[in-house]
Amino acid sequence: MNIPGISFFDLASQRLDWLSESQRVVAENVANADTPGFRARTTAEFGEMLSGERVAGLAVTDPGHIRGTDAAGPVRVIEDPEAWATSLDGNSVVLEQQAIRASELSGGYQLAATLYRKGHEFLRLAVSANP
Repeated sequence: MNIPGISFFDLASQRLDWLSESQRVVAENVANADTPGFRARTTAEFGEMLSGERVAGLAVTDPGHIRGTDAAGPVRVIEDPEAWATSLDGNSVVLEQQAIRASELSGGYQLAATLYRKGHEFLRLAVSANP
């Protein structure tokens, strides 16, 4: 990963995309809470999306190959290894766990959006400042 070449706004935008995809996965988990055999899912870590080079040992040539064609980056959706329990019908969605995850994502989204907005305010201040 080329740290000096990463734009602040690009990074914030990628973080917002990852948080949005993660929230979509939580919503799918909640919607399938009563589906027999459904396994809770989650997204891979944000750092994996940033590297964008390898996902599960494969070279990423197009982000749409990992998840739908509207994906902004290679957000990999995986079975949740930290699922709390599995019911008798094989469903591993625990609504309390999904509520906690949704709350964490909401806080992360608010933080990323605030940083993005503050970055714009900083640029506007720098451009409008008299020399």
